[in-house]
Formats: sequence, C-alpha cells, structure tokens
Amino acid sequence: MAANVETMFSVRKKPWHGIGTVVQDAPCSREAIRLAGLDWEIVQKDVYTDGGTEISGYKANVRSTDQSVLGVVSDRYQIVQNREAFAFTDSLLGEGVTYETAGSLQGGKRVFMLARLPQRFIIAGDEIEPYFVIMNSHDGSCAVKAAMTPVRVVCQNTLNLALRTAKRTWTARHTSGIMDRIEDARMMLQFAEEYMSQMGKSIDDLVQKKLTDRKVMEYFSEFFPVTEDMSAAQKKNNLVLLNDMKARYFDAPDLKETERNGYRFINAVSDFATHAEPVRKTKNYRENLFLKTVEGNPLTDRAYRMVLSA
Repeated sequence: MAANVETMFSVRKKPWHGIGTVVQDAPCSREAIRLAGLDWEIVQKDVYTDGGTEISGYKANVRSTDQSVLGVVSDRYQIVQNREAFAFTDSLLGEGVTYETAGSLQGGKRVFMLARLPQRFIIAGDEIEPYFVIMNSHDGSCAVKAAMTPVRVVCQNTLNLALRTAKRTWTARHTSGIMDRIEDARMMLQFAEEYMSQMGKSIDDLVQKKLTDRKVMEYFSEFFPVTEDMSAAQKKNNLVLLNDMKARYFDAPDLKETERNGYRFINAVSDFATHAEPVRKTKNYRENLFLKTVEGNPLTDRAYRMVLSA
C-alpha cells in the first residue's frame, strides 16, 4: 500500500483510484469507520512554549489512540469527529446508497468516505455512475467537503465537470455551528440528480462541438508545449505526455465509435487525468490523484473550458 494511505477499506474491488483493502460487503458508516481504521477521536489540548508558557488562542488536535498531534488550530476551530462527518449519510442507505471505500490519509490529517449512489445514467450512449465523496481534515488545512464524482463505467474515467448550472461540491468550515451545516449537507445528495441532468445537457453540447484533428492537436499542445527555449529534458518529458494524451484521443478502444468532437476530447483528457502515469512517480501519487477527485482535476476543467470557447 502506498505510504500516504494510513488505513483504508474498499468493497469487492479497488475503485478507479486504485488504493485500498478489499472487503466483500458494503457496510454502514459505523462499520465502515471500523474497517477503515477510523474508530478514533480527536481531543483538543492546550499548546505551550518550550518554557512552559501557554499559547493563548490555539489548541492542538490530538488523536486519542496514539496521542499524535495532527494539527495546531485556532481555539475557534470546532472538532468534527469521524463518526459525525460521515453518519449523516446513514439514513440514505435504505434508498440504495452503499459505501465503497473510506480511509485515512497523511497520518490521519485527512479522512474520507466514498459512497456509490443507486442511480445509473446513460449519457451520450455511456453508462455513468454517480459517486459521493466526503472529506474531513483534522489539521485545519481544509473544511469539511462533499463532492459529486460521476464515473464513466466502461473505462472508470472521472467526469468532474465544473458546470456553471449545477453545484458539484459543498463545504463547511470548522467553526461554530458546523454540525448544523453538516445536517444541511443532506441536501447535497438531493442535488445529485440535478447535477447529472445538467451534466447530460453539457455532454450533449460537447457532442455537437465538432473538432478537426488539427484543432485537437492545438489543444493538446497547450497542455504540453514543446518549444525551442526548453531544455532537452523538458522537451522529452512533454513529448512523452503529449503522445500519451494524443493516443487516448485517437486510439482508445472505448472511443472508436465516438465522433471527433468535444465529448471525445473531454474523455481523452479525463482518461489521461485519471489514469496516466506521471513522468516522475512519487510515493504519494495515487493519494494525490484521489484528492483531486474531491477538489476537481484542473486538467479536465481546463479542457472543458477550451471546448466551450471553441
């Protein structure tokens, strides 16, 4: 398992991000938390200087099981325990929501849970599955965040399109009243159908955007330019990445029946963003890729803007 993943579980098979320990049944959130090794709490403790003077206005977030300090935060920071951040989806299990994976990243500083929603959507002839990701941090680095992540089933590409007409993410800061906001986040699941509906309309628009091969290569060259002022190593690396992205557009078996249009272009870029191996692969590569699932991949968003402006 990669070094940045502290603990994790996954149902039946590893999902598109390729990390986790496989289990056979999708559990409720309480069982998921146990399987994922998240059955611990955060305790806040006072912070002192080396000389023993208390530092006012700050607290240390300490993990109960091993006393590790996960972060130093403002005393306005309100703890959101793992069980609290994820329990609000339990009521939806009867509607067909199943937990697919959960885990701890960066030594417990970030925790997440991913649920697969029961709906299936056929968009532009493709089956798309909607996933719902909850991310929480214990080091003060980010808010509690929930995000929709549609996945194209045939190739496991994530289609995190930043639509102007439908909301994909919801956030709540770790300040007073956050638990009320988490209750409000139940509405996020109700936005799923609206987001998928709007994404379907956006993909229909992409299908109508006919692209010449020359225009596609111009777009790809914007991602990975090869210019005379670059070093030999930079040129070589960009050519490797450029040829990889090019192959995903022109030669991908799953796109053989797809016309040369904006949707094919978005799929090629999404496939690259989701699955391509970097030139230099760090030990935390897959974990960073998964975090982009929640935050949104800038490469896919940029491709989407390119086609819209064509």
